[in-house]
Amino acid sequence: MLIALFLSLLVSSAAEKDGAFPRLTDTQAVEAFVDSADVVVIGFLEGEESRGYQELVSAAKLVDSVPVAFCTVKEVWADYSLSSDTISIFRKADNHQDNLVVDTVKKLEADGLVNFITTNEVRYITEYNQVTAVGLFNSEVKTHLLLFTTRGSKDFTELKERLGALAPDFTGKLLFVLIDGAVKSNSRSLGYFGLKPQDLPRVGIYDGASDMKWLLPAGEISTERVRDFCRSFLRGELKEVKQAGAEAKTEL
Repeated sequence: MLIALFLSLLVSSAAEKDGAFPRLTDTQAVEAFVDSADVVVIGFLEGEESRGYQELVSAAKLVDSVPVAFCTVKEVWADYSLSSDTISIFRKADNHQDNLVVDTVKKLEADGLVNFITTNEVRYITEYNQVTAVGLFNSEVKTHLLLFTTRGSKDFTELKERLGALAPDFTGKLLFVLIDGAVKSNSRSLGYFGLKPQDLPRVGIYDGASDMKWLLPAGEISTERVRDFCRSFLRGELKEVKQAGAEAKTEL
């Protein structure tokens, strides 16, 4: 709580309010803003008249779950390997910076920026759907820790928060993904692991590099059990364990 308050104060002290967004005036302010949330967007643009500024203002109103800021200082741009007007999204979950260089976009519209933000909105625990799937599978982190549960169940929120709190321990190694078993389109994902809605909640690991998958044995989904499961994968111990849903032939 104190850390979050400190970061908030640091951003506000090194930033000016510039129209719709806070203006970040130095690298320290940018770093603090990036560290203030799971996902943030920064418009590295020359000014409010720059192509992309008004579109970003409109997009930010439509995606209010992602903080947006603005930086005009080109010396700061260089610290993030940028040399021209760029809209960047920063993610903590995989230490990722994705850049949309304004000059390379023929038709820059608010809807396009909304799509850019939402498809890359990968968090410490990301709810799987057709939109977030793009960012998840485009990430350089190819291993997913999957929480299969049902929205509305008595333990849904608790499990999501518990695993979300554990996810930072595996930054850059695993992405934590929530799959809602009540969503019809997710039935293929459950089937891929040999699961049915009545089996939930369960936890599994999918390794995109080897196309292998494993389930945490049924039982309490505690922080300790999930942490040990993740560590077993990283140590290579799961390679000798029978894959989950080995008889299933469907794909994610």
